[in-house]
Amino acid sequence: MKKLLILLITITFLSVIWIYKKDIVVALMPKIINLINPISENREISWPEGAIIESDKPNIIIILTDDMGFNDVSYYNGGAADGSLQTPNIDRLAKEGVAFLNGYAASPVCSPSRAAIMTGRYSSRFGFEFTPYQKSAAFITNLLRKDDGLNSIQLDNVEWDEYGLDVSGLPSDEITVAEILQDNGYYTAHVGKWHLGGLNKGMRPIDQGFNDSLQLTNALYLPKNHPDVVNAKIDSTIEDMVWASAQYSVTFNGSEDFFEPDGYITDYYTNETLKIIENNKDRPFFIYLNHFAPHNPLQSLKSDYEKNSHMDDHVLQVYSGMIEAIDRSVAKILNKLKELDLSENTLIIFTSDNGGAGYISLDNINKPYRGWKLTHFEGGVHVPFFARWPRGIKANTVYKERVHHTDIFSTILGAANIEIPNSLYLDGVNLLPYINNIKKQIPHETLFWKNSTYQAIIHKDWKLMRESELIEQEFLFDLQNDPYETNNVIEENIAVAKLLNEMLDDHVNSLPDPIWPQSVIKPVSVDSTETKYKVGDQLIYWPN
Repeated sequence: MKKLLILLITITFLSVIWIYKKDIVVALMPKIINLINPISENREISWPEGAIIESDKPNIIIILTDDMGFNDVSYYNGGAADGSLQTPNIDRLAKEGVAFLNGYAASPVCSPSRAAIMTGRYSSRFGFEFTPYQKSAAFITNLLRKDDGLNSIQLDNVEWDEYGLDVSGLPSDEITVAEILQDNGYYTAHVGKWHLGGLNKGMRPIDQGFNDSLQLTNALYLPKNHPDVVNAKIDSTIEDMVWASAQYSVTFNGSEDFFEPDGYITDYYTNETLKIIENNKDRPFFIYLNHFAPHNPLQSLKSDYEKNSHMDDHVLQVYSGMIEAIDRSVAKILNKLKELDLSENTLIIFTSDNGGAGYISLDNINKPYRGWKLTHFEGGVHVPFFARWPRGIKANTVYKERVHHTDIFSTILGAANIEIPNSLYLDGVNLLPYINNIKKQIPHETLFWKNSTYQAIIHKDWKLMRESELIEQEFLFDLQNDPYETNNVIEENIAVAKLLNEMLDDHVNSLPDPIWPQSVIKPVSVDSTETKYKVGDQLIYWPN
């Protein structure tokens, strides 16, 4: 906590001079952060080797990407990026298992989605509505932002060192899927991003059901000046902060001892995952692989960047290189499972925490859907979603009904034939009977999203979004006839809007208050990237 306070004071001081000497601050910030959190050289991780355990239970791997748009996977569109980028190994998961055409994130921002995946519950059921975010960060962001109409609005209801990832996170009394699997004989490992709390005891992956955890701290993919990396820097406040403060570092099992990864982090996380599989091939394992990619800062291996040299856009080329690395990760995992004769009985679930972000300046990452991360428009919540389990899912299955992040919990336990405790109230369902045509009804007639006063509901094929913090506005879309949300039909469907508002009211009124306060409101342009925003464009106001 003392380190955090020192860091916040330092950042605030540097923010004041940023306006006048921005380049100096960008150069100084990494050095200051490294003094507060020194990083040692890479070290080899000793993943435990499991004894032989005879079991029919499937191995389970979740591969979760970060800010991956629906258009970033070639299965859905024939080609990602400019239409030429292929993701053959991610596509294999669909072709050798099930492709969900309407997979939904639990939130259009990462922490609440991750909380829902881990618990099988809307994170608002336990007051986890916001990504933990220091009030000081909003203050700093405003100092860095030019006056373009997208300034975050700082709220005055909390002290600026009151909370953040170091003091707020997934409540320890919530039951995670990792805890249940661990209690039923699984070896459990977490690799990569966590973002459900800092390194305080009670919030770490090893406190939430994981035997071991290799955790992202605040990472670059490679050092900025590494000879093997190509960077793309966008003119955005979020980008400025990331590039000034990110470290090339990880930590193991919740230690405050940070050390360097070994290579480009997408490959590093993958290679460590392969070691986990190798060492635990004779007992059931659960691996939660959380890739940071393709979240900013945008950094590609030069070799992956050069594969897309035909692209005219440097930023898109770097971003495409990052997707190449994710696809390579899937290939390596599938190959390792085949090599160890584990392929038939390993359930792999692949999805993204939310849609692609508008602040990285790429227009089509969520195509054909409208909106971005930080909005409840389909571009923020309609995400890639696949599952492969040869023993339990038929190849080339295509499932068109809506599925949700909360379903991952129950689906995993269903595959492992583990009874869900009666005491748990879950929002998700086991998808296996639905995709295998055992259950004929749809998994969800109604889905909800709540982030403070910005809320949404899908009921049957109607979708209503509403907000009331800085502006009162409502949107109603007929997703059956208008899946891309081009026409707000609320004026022509007053009765439908009334019904959905009443259902949403009932849901919201059933929820507890957030367990930490909102600190900022960020205007988000719905139809244009942040760098292309024009005054008058459609805005929503994202509360955090």
